Amino acid sequence: MNPILRLAFRPWAEGVENVPEEGPVILASNHLSHSDTIFGWLHVKRRVTQLAGSHFFSGRGIKGFLMRLFLNGIGTVPIDRSGGKASEAGLSSGLRVLNEGNVLGIYPEGTRSRDGRLYKGRTGVARLALASRAPVIPCAMINTFEIMPPGRLLPKLGIRPGVKFGKPLDFSRYHGMEGDRLVLRAVTDEVMHALMDLSGQEYVDDYAVRTTVSKG
Repeated sequence: MNPILRLAFRPWAEGVENVPEEGPVILASNHLSHSDTIFGWLHVKRRVTQLAGSHFFSGRGIKGFLMRLFLNGIGTVPIDRSGGKASEAGLSSGLRVLNEGNVLGIYPEGTRSRDGRLYKGRTGVARLALASRAPVIPCAMINTFEIMPPGRLLPKLGIRPGVKFGKPLDFSRYHGMEGDRLVLRAVTDEVMHALMDLSGQEYVDDYAVRTTVSKG
């Protein structure tokens, strides 16, 4: 799909050189649109495995089949976000990817932003970073909300999507402290602050799902 996407949308990227050429690394991105999955890793030379909610794999009919085919094709690992042991299993899948020396893509917000703002991150990214000792690269998606906002099935033409890769975040000072909730929150907040600086988004100190529900 790369040649077609590059020709139709002319995607751009900054800071790709910040992604290590080898070894485990976490690409932590803001989440504005389903098109983030399409455009986010186009410029990364290494294969990126990403985590996604298991409900995306449970669709029925032709649409569900095509969705599963696409997600499997781009290396997506389904995770159960219902909490407890199910969520632990999802993090274990991500940790396995990192322990094998590969690249893991993750959306710390946990779901797409419904209004284009940046929401509070969940601490899974911190747990993965500390357990694997992998660097975290903040990745800011640009213009994907305008290309494919929530509810739109096909991306708009005429808008160039972009991604900014920030400098690696080193959390070695926290190694061995992944059981400390305050440390997990501090690491996650540092990742989100880096994403805010890169993206220029307004930050909301609340979880995206919780905010969406409160608005009906």
